[in-house]
Amino acid sequence: MKVELKDVSLSLRQDAQDVEILKGVSLAVRLGMIHALLGPSGSGKSTLLYAINRLRSIQHGEITLDGKDIRQINVFELRRRIGIVMQKPIFFPGTVEENILYGPRLWAKDNMTLIDPRHYLKLVQLDPDWVSRDPNTLSGGQQQRVSLARTLANNPEVLLLDEPTSALDGQASEHLETLIAGLCRERELTVIWVTHDVHQAERIAQDVTLLYRGRVMEQGLAKHFFAGPSTEEGRSYLTPSQKV
Repeated sequence: MKVELKDVSLSLRQDAQDVEILKGVSLAVRLGMIHALLGPSGSGKSTLLYAINRLRSIQHGEITLDGKDIRQINVFELRRRIGIVMQKPIFFPGTVEENILYGPRLWAKDNMTLIDPRHYLKLVQLDPDWVSRDPNTLSGGQQQRVSLARTLANNPEVLLLDEPTSALDGQASEHLETLIAGLCRERELTVIWVTHDVHQAERIAQDVTLLYRGRVMEQGLAKHFFAGPSTEEGRSYLTPSQKV
């Protein structure tokens, strides 16, 4: 397995008390697959992503990358190997080029001449001449592609996607889906994709985990889950009223 969580629990301070967000979560993410994380709002999906990237610290359990505890990996190296694309892109001051080169300048100082930001814009199907543009002037779909290009410039092994298409219209969402699925195949990327869109998960994912109130309710092959969930929570989640 590429990424594994073993009995992971995580609490956050909310309203002057500790609230357990993840409760004994165990899941396995296969190499080169798209693994969809599903569940109602507040079920812990985004928190789980942040824990894998060490943006949140777990209190119990273990998260491994290629069998090694992520706490034993230098955090900068970990975040190079495990890239994250947020729901709403946040850009550093500067141009598209400066944003794409931000990560490589931290870890590839001796090989910067080998890193061409135009290549990564082409990779995400944007005009390579946009390197000089301010990313904040781009459309939502274009910004997500720049954010993806910035992450890919670090040459990650794992992509964490936190609802990257939720703010996009239908056409832009489908284009980004197709792009990421293609990159996954071509670059053998392992993808963990948080989505509220059941139809999207059914289209793109090979594996699925359903979280409910911080616990894993369902986990396995996507085709089996969508054909017939094994729990009441899974069946409720897939009712027409829950689909978006």
